[in-house]
Amino acid sequence: MTSQYSSPVRTPHVGKAFAAASVLVSIALTGCNDHAAQTATRAALVRTTIVQPRDRESSRTLTGEVQARFRADLSFRVSGRVVARIVDVGAHVNKGDVLARLDPAEQQADVDAATAAVASAEAQLRVAKATFERQKALIASGFTTRTVYDQAQEGLRTAEGLLEAARAQLGTSRDALGYTVLRAEADGVVTARNLEVGQVVPAAQPVFSLAQDGERDAVFEIYESVFLGQTDSRRVTLALVSDPSVAAAGEVREISPAIDAKSSTIRVKVSIANPPAAMTLGSAVSGTVKAKAQNEITLPWSALMAAGSRPAVWTVDPRTQTASLKPVTVGAYEAGQVLIKAGLEPGERVVVDGGKLLSVGQSVTEEGGQS
Repeated sequence: MTSQYSSPVRTPHVGKAFAAASVLVSIALTGCNDHAAQTATRAALVRTTIVQPRDRESSRTLTGEVQARFRADLSFRVSGRVVARIVDVGAHVNKGDVLARLDPAEQQADVDAATAAVASAEAQLRVAKATFERQKALIASGFTTRTVYDQAQEGLRTAEGLLEAARAQLGTSRDALGYTVLRAEADGVVTARNLEVGQVVPAAQPVFSLAQDGERDAVFEIYESVFLGQTDSRRVTLALVSDPSVAAAGEVREISPAIDAKSSTIRVKVSIANPPAAMTLGSAVSGTVKAKAQNEITLPWSALMAAGSRPAVWTVDPRTQTASLKPVTVGAYEAGQVLIKAGLEPGERVVVDGGKLLSVGQSVTEEGGQS
């Protein structure tokens, strides 16, 4: 009897091809498994440290300039042409010393005219007095009228007023003549000059700047961010930039309430207690102020990574020796190190070198064993 079903017929070529394909797939799967196994077991070599917060005393040092506590801009009270300049920048002057002179010809002419006006007014007053005395005697005898007497009395008063006005004008003219000589108002050093011989200067235009002798300040231009930190006190340690051995103690005296629109800085004045002789006007000084000690975790720059847009560090689980990425909050950036404000706990092990190629959950091997 012939069977109703028959097995498929396989040709020799088809059987060989199927067998070869099976072998290739088996080899490929075996290779993938081996690679995955190697990847899963491969450990990265890193260097770690155990973080511990420490009391850290920081300081800030800025550069400023020595200036006089009191400064004044000197100017002529009258306009005129400069005929003499006695001092130059850097000269030390005493109160009353002559600094410059203007051509006094115009002011001298005004004095001469005022003197002549006084002499004329005095002569008119003498005439008015004589007239009044005569009318006074006549009216007592009944030989003049009341109207004439009153006119004589009014003439006398007018003459007296004219003389008083003439004398006042003479005083003003003499003052103006004195204003053609510019004198120092106090002992000090000339720090600026804005006039030359032959120049015509208007009244009240500053021509000299005078730094008065006495107390000195160190003036600093400081960015607002500096004030965000807390300091121990208002004391500042000052030293010459050119010679740090020349030092002095200072104290913050004045902080400007406004920010400079051009430099975006705030002006701070520090009074200098007993300034050394070497701290002359215009000297560059460094000012150092200590900040309050803070409990902070310090890590090298190489430890800082990123988790998305946030800063992070790699930490190592001591039990599984695997890496995990932990976001942190940075308190400040400094040269060679970063201050961690939050995100880490004391005793955690942080990767400080070799974390660039790490992945989450990857096994790590610590260089030289656990540090």
